[in-house]
Amino acid sequence: MTLFQSILLGILQGLTEFIPISSSAHLALLPYFFQWQVAPDIDFIYNILVQFATLGAVFAYYWNDLWTMFQSLILALTKQSKERSPEVQLVLALVVGTLPVIVIGFPLKDLVEEAFNQPLWIGCSLCLTALLLFLAEKRTSTGLHSHSLTLLDALVIGVWQTLAIFPGISRSGATIAGGLFRNLDRQQATRFSFLLSIPALTGAGLVSLVDLSRLPNPTQYLPIILPGCLVALLVGYLSIYWLVRFVQNRPLYIFSAYCLILGIIVILSVVF
Repeated sequence: MTLFQSILLGILQGLTEFIPISSSAHLALLPYFFQWQVAPDIDFIYNILVQFATLGAVFAYYWNDLWTMFQSLILALTKQSKERSPEVQLVLALVVGTLPVIVIGFPLKDLVEEAFNQPLWIGCSLCLTALLLFLAEKRTSTGLHSHSLTLLDALVIGVWQTLAIFPGISRSGATIAGGLFRNLDRQQATRFSFLLSIPALTGAGLVSLVDLSRLPNPTQYLPIILPGCLVALLVGYLSIYWLVRFVQNRPLYIFSAYCLILGIIVILSVVF
């Protein structure tokens, strides 16, 4: 991996982790289309560190929310607050929403890693993401009344998130769509989607760090990898800022169309 490749992949990761077009698909497809020969070890290390970098963007953007949630949770645990605050309810929702990916996702780790090397699978998964976003947008156009996030909503959204362990299915797309299917409004669905990425990305990253520790001298790649991670952090923050405002008043059809077109291009490149 060259420094240019690292920075370009970092830009892609920062953009696509939060915009619902599948970061995993783009990270796999860019080397595929340009026929980059990246050593498996450095590719593995890069994917781990760039994942933590984009996680940092979520912490930076939602820092005030996270700090308020932490304070409310401490008050609840020390019984200084007798009522369950909305912040504590949100913490519980994040815990419940993370359970499906732990129960369902981690046992499929080997299958998921194999899917990253299957462009046809990625192309079909992108088409599935396009369908999910299209149906979710159609759902919001029915005029159903939104409601506050419940633990059942969180569990259902968490099940949707398990789809995104496979490359090509957007995590933010699946969870935002899941929220819209549960009649959350756009702002609720988007905010919960991004907050739900914190335990999901942290868990996946920690599991991968165990594998990373088994590699010989992984620090030798850091001068090339870290600039890409820094770019991913900055672009990821800007992506969250942009998407939160975009989805408030604009439909998801543009992302659906993009995933469908890219998915078809990938399928055709494999078949022909």
